[in-house]
Amino acid sequence: MDKLIVGWREWMSLPELNIPAIKAKVDTGARTSALHAFFVEPFTRDGIEMVRFGVHPQQKRGDAEVICEYPVKDYRQVSDSGGHKEMRYVIETEARLGDRSWNIEMTLTNRDSMKFRMLLGRTAMRGILVNPKKSFLVGREPAE
Repeated sequence: MDKLIVGWREWMSLPELNIPAIKAKVDTGARTSALHAFFVEPFTRDGIEMVRFGVHPQQKRGDAEVICEYPVKDYRQVSDSGGHKEMRYVIETEARLGDRSWNIEMTLTNRDSMKFRMLLGRTAMRGILVNPKKSFLVGREPAE
């Protein structure tokens, strides 16, 4: 398979979470991908550890929200860009970028103060080359 060349930011979709479009920062400095969750509630269903969380997929739009319920893959300590350590729930879900899709691990954390609702970390960049001078090489913001 040919390498996919992407810019430093791209529009992605997370179909299993019912998120058709989210602007992601393609962050080679981040090991793990992260998704904005404005609340995170763990629970158990039929003996399976689950997490319920809310996503505002569009920056500066608190009225657009998606509520998700998903199995927990892990619960681990993550250091943010400022070096602060935080325990975060980890899920594994399908990510789409252009015509490619693959499963990625993502941590759930509140990113309200950040410019991007999602980070695509380097462990999720299989088959991807990043051109840091370009943006949106794979696609533009979908029409509403």
